[in-house]
Amino acid sequence: MADSQSTQFLIVYDIADPKRLNRVHRYLKKQGIPVQYSVFTTELRRVPLERLLANINAIINRREDDVRCYTLPNKPAFELLGRQIFPEGVMLFSVSGNNRL
Repeated sequence: MADSQSTQFLIVYDIADPKRLNRVHRYLKKQGIPVQYSVFTTELRRVPLERLLANINAIINRREDDVRCYTLPNKPAFELLGRQIFPEGVMLFSVSGNNRL
């Protein structure tokens, strides 16, 4: 990933301790958009992504917690099943590194 290129990421986590769980959740709410409680999407360049992951690494216990960051393709194919977070007709777009509804 180039330094100047924004890429969309899916960040998911399973945190064992409730205190660390709340800290990670609060931190990610400032950095991205929650898709589900332990799933966030964000659009970042390389350096801010590295900073985000370093900050999360400072919060978690690497022996007990699991945090994953997946690069999303530009035009992802997906299926939606069950109750959705957004009402029908509302879609999530990301423009110029800013997540918007």
